[in-house]
Amino acid sequence: MSLIGGNRSKAPRKGAGKRNDNNRIYANPLPIIFSDSSPSRVRSILGLVGLSLTQVITPHCEGYFDPHTRSVWTCERNDSMLLWRRGFFGKGDLSRSEPTWLARRLNDRKARQGKYLTSEEIREKRRAERRQFKLDRAAAIAAVAAEAEAIFEAEGRVVVPALSGPEIPSGATWRPAPVLDGPTLTTESREMLEDQEPLEDVEHLQLTLHEAFFLSWNLDCLDILHPETDEPMTLREIWVAFQHAYLTPPIPDLPTPQLQFDNPFLIHYVAYHHYRSLGWVVKGGIKFCVDYLLYKKGPVFTHAEFAIVVCPVYEDLADQETSTTNLQNAEPFNWHWLSTINRVNSQVMKTLILTYVTIPARSRISSDVLSSPACLAQYSVREVIVRRFIPARMRD
Repeated sequence: MSLIGGNRSKAPRKGAGKRNDNNRIYANPLPIIFSDSSPSRVRSILGLVGLSLTQVITPHCEGYFDPHTRSVWTCERNDSMLLWRRGFFGKGDLSRSEPTWLARRLNDRKARQGKYLTSEEIREKRRAERRQFKLDRAAAIAAVAAEAEAIFEAEGRVVVPALSGPEIPSGATWRPAPVLDGPTLTTESREMLEDQEPLEDVEHLQLTLHEAFFLSWNLDCLDILHPETDEPMTLREIWVAFQHAYLTPPIPDLPTPQLQFDNPFLIHYVAYHHYRSLGWVVKGGIKFCVDYLLYKKGPVFTHAEFAIVVCPVYEDLADQETSTTNLQNAEPFNWHWLSTINRVNSQVMKTLILTYVTIPARSRISSDVLSSPACLAQYSVREVIVRRFIPARMRD
């Protein structure tokens, strides 16, 4: 008699250990931490009167502003890992995303000492094993077919060659042959490797200007240093410098161009701030021909669910006609282009979102407000989801 709905022992799912490590390492969604070490009884009593002993722990990281690359460089490893692990800010300049150059070099050195294989060597080993499995399976199938042909010639019986069975290896039963003779290190070469100088971490975390300003203005956890004086920049200096970084390079003996409402930094920061404030992890989306990618928790947990294309919209069309800023996607886009972008992101299971950022009219607001982040209140955001129509799947 079987018990339906009884207690069943659940076996641990594959990759559970790695997921638990990621949940522990990337537990904080932002660099700031809310800490409350008071007893639960005290918290409940204070909660009745609307009080709390929660403390906000704000780290203070440093980064250098680089106007040529339009980025902020964080050179201290502790600051880089803190910003990456608490919100996935920035990108390692020598890595694909997380700054792991030093860890990879240490693994390479240990691999040369014969301790273990690097990730690249593991990948090549798996590829070689897959090739050998295909060769062994093809040889086994050919042997069974030759045996069936020999039976037909000798006895006249027709035997259908089996494509599965104990004679035919499968992915579950096949095992690579053990390697008896492998490369070994001599005592002299091992001592030479062990006596190498310690590696110096030459990688830095590269923050976009939108990420850097969000960390500096909203979270107050990043001090941005001037590239020439090494002195911390004020919020006003940061705000103006980031806008000037997107303007045409200044010509000698000519005044610096005035700030405009359609500055590319302002347009994209409005979209970045909008989604970051809603709890999304925002990363660059140039790989999929979009401006941003939205992650629910972060790149190490799941793939991005949404792809964002920022579309500037002028409140006053006269401003667009007289503007000297060549904003991307400000003109009416081609439907072939939109279909291409939508198809690319549909193939990778991402929903395309057109984010329209409305630029305030110059006739309504004075340009003096651009010297302060308070001008962001004049911008608005609208969103349109674009889904690809597939007739074979959407008939019901």
